[in-house]
Amino acid sequence: MIQRIQTLFLLGVAVLMGMTNAYYLWGEKSADDQTVVTLTTMNMKVIETAGTVSDLSDDTIVRQDGTWYIGALSIIAALIAIFSVLQFRNRLNQMKLGALNALIMAATLGISYYKIYQYEGLIEGQGAISLGFYLPAGAMLLNIIANRFIRKDEKLVKSVDRIR
Repeated sequence: MIQRIQTLFLLGVAVLMGMTNAYYLWGEKSADDQTVVTLTTMNMKVIETAGTVSDLSDDTIVRQDGTWYIGALSIIAALIAIFSVLQFRNRLNQMKLGALNALIMAATLGISYYKIYQYEGLIEGQGAISLGFYLPAGAMLLNIIANRFIRKDEKLVKSVDRIR
């Protein structure tokens, strides 16, 4: 199980999708540092900073919207990747789980992009996409590579069965 390279890639998918919940997806700061907007996988906050971005004691949350469904999708993708590792005896099932996981990760990226686009105009300022947005894209790449190795293993097993 662990000695197969696709297992490492699938564990990488699980780690990256789990890390998505730990980082910001997007943030925007007004030109005068009075207002900050942050988007995570669990919520979006508009924060009045009173001019001090580094001092959190005087911050006031003006608006907060729940985006828990992005976090739920990333957790589901991580769990599917772990479950796929445990299905090492059934490569066809692993390939199906990989395809399902690719759809879930694409939905995570799509919804994240839509929410960034939706919240972009809340304040006048410069916004920046953070690491949390790019992690699902890296996980998708690892998932594609894992599926290629799973397919390669399946072809090898079928070719050996033909020889018998």
